[in-house]
Amino acid sequence: MAGPVHPSAQIDIDAPLAVVWDVMLDTERYAEWNPFVERAETAQPPAVGNPIVLHVVWASGGRTRSPERITALEGPVTDPATGTTTALMSYVYEGLPARLGLVRGVRHQRLTQEPGGPTTYTTVEEFHGPLVRLAGPGRVADGFRRHAEGLKRRAEAVASSRPGE
Repeated sequence: MAGPVHPSAQIDIDAPLAVVWDVMLDTERYAEWNPFVERAETAQPPAVGNPIVLHVVWASGGRTRSPERITALEGPVTDPATGTTTALMSYVYEGLPARLGLVRGVRHQRLTQEPGGPTTYTTVEEFHGPLVRLAGPGRVADGFRRHAEGLKRRAEAVASSRPGE
């Protein structure tokens, strides 16, 4: 039995957290910037409880569909004591391996911004189950890295086109 595996990625983005959050929620435009999830089918606007189908592109060029369900959408909130702003988007994998108890996964995408600093994007998939290795945690981590880099490019371009944000 394989233990838990948690592929992850992190990147600093020179854009306000609200801009990064808007890019993350604009799932209909993922094809314009996201090299890992070229499409995310979900009702607009995204909402907790909604199904979301991710169209994943592996670095090898292979493609797959990943059925998920949105479990958390916590928009930007600023802690009055510290001035730190945070946001969270999470979804749970609902494919056949999950329904059979073979591979379970929950992906969290967190944003954090200290006053005057960049927005830090962190993503992690919490994989569990006896067939986790078959889920390809290494290629998932590579996809997360490519996703983070694309998000950085897109959010920084959007922020530079909106002076004063």
